[in-house]
Amino acid sequence: MDMYELAKKGLKAASDLGADEAEIFIMEDHKTSIDIRKDEIEGAKENISRGLGIRAIVRGAVGFASTNTISRIEDAAKSAVSSARVRDSDPDWRSLPSNGEYPHVSGIRDPELEKMELDICLSFAMKMIDGARSIPDIVVTSGNFSRSFGKRLIMNTNGIEIEESATGISGFTDVITTGNSISTAYDFAISRNNDIDFYDIGKSAAELADRSRGGISIEPQRTDVILYPFAFSDLLENAFIPSVDADNVQKGRSNLTGRIGEHMASEKLSIIDDGLLEGGIDTSSSDDEGVPSQRTTVIEKGVFRSYLYDSYTAGKDNLKSTGNASRSSYLSTPSVGPRNFIIDHPGTDIIADTDNGVLVNTVIGGHTANSISGDFSVEARNAFTIKDGRIDRPIRSLMISGNIFDMLTKMNGAGNDIRKVGGTVTPSVRIEDMSVVG
Repeated sequence: MDMYELAKKGLKAASDLGADEAEIFIMEDHKTSIDIRKDEIEGAKENISRGLGIRAIVRGAVGFASTNTISRIEDAAKSAVSSARVRDSDPDWRSLPSNGEYPHVSGIRDPELEKMELDICLSFAMKMIDGARSIPDIVVTSGNFSRSFGKRLIMNTNGIEIEESATGISGFTDVITTGNSISTAYDFAISRNNDIDFYDIGKSAAELADRSRGGISIEPQRTDVILYPFAFSDLLENAFIPSVDADNVQKGRSNLTGRIGEHMASEKLSIIDDGLLEGGIDTSSSDDEGVPSQRTTVIEKGVFRSYLYDSYTAGKDNLKSTGNASRSSYLSTPSVGPRNFIIDHPGTDIIADTDNGVLVNTVIGGHTANSISGDFSVEARNAFTIKDGRIDRPIRSLMISGNIFDMLTKMNGAGNDIRKVGGTVTPSVRIEDMSVVG
């Protein structure tokens, strides 16, 4: 029985059992994963996972059940309805989304990746090792190659019916130098299509580790700090994005409550959440409950314009969903999540345009940021001084601290080096007057 027939069977079962509304979410994923340890391939595995989740609503109460045996969809429907019956009605529940027109999206499915054999995957993993080895005195401490393809189907009793397939590929290497001067670095790339240079991932990580040898100490100061995409995306994910989640706003866990229309960032900065981005890691025709994907402007030339909503949080504010329902798997119900979070700022050769300052490639401890206040204090990794528009000396140890909302007002430059870091798309950015402690 195909996915559509299974989903229809599940919805009928839920309705027959007394559900006022019901939703089926089916996910199937084929994944090849290769691990690297100490310059060698440690292991490779191929995995196929398939399962479904079902939401059933009875008099405003929401029940949920899941199973990885999709032939038992009727049992899952029964469990979801039973769960709803023992719950209290949610006064904020409005309804599951209704059928809409789905936009065309492109660049999310590559036939080459669907057909890729294990030997090709292994050769890509080896290319990362070879790239790192091209720089003397480098060891790959760990790494991973991943290739996946899969599909999902969303169907509900309000007319939602959408099925979509997608692919993905990624590579990661973490390296360390040998000898008297020890330093580490990593590089990473992810794409929907077979267009990654895996040799370059290893080589770039190795070159960065090599350049980071012999670090100096610097005095505590306030200075211009350039945050490479890896570093900036980490701070955004942990300190800013939670504040535009409508669920956090409604629960009083956001610094941005009641600030729509307020000028809160550099006039050159816009931030867009774009579920339609060509080839985006979080691009699809709909979100994870079947609402058509869209492009939502969060900040427009420094002015705060919108929170991000799924259907439930939008209903509480009498608004329409922004298409930001997200699920980590079929095992969970949807919640608000970003979709290709894009930093839009005019770009230049940002190093050459910076007289003096500090460059930070990555940070450690982003998860400790206060997601309500936006405050953070993190360790900078692979940091360098900038002198007269050039990268000068590596810095042995460095802490940077600040507030993400203050940072957005102090952003006075961006690079041309736009990268996809998971679902965040950003260039390097320059922040003036940041606190750094060596």
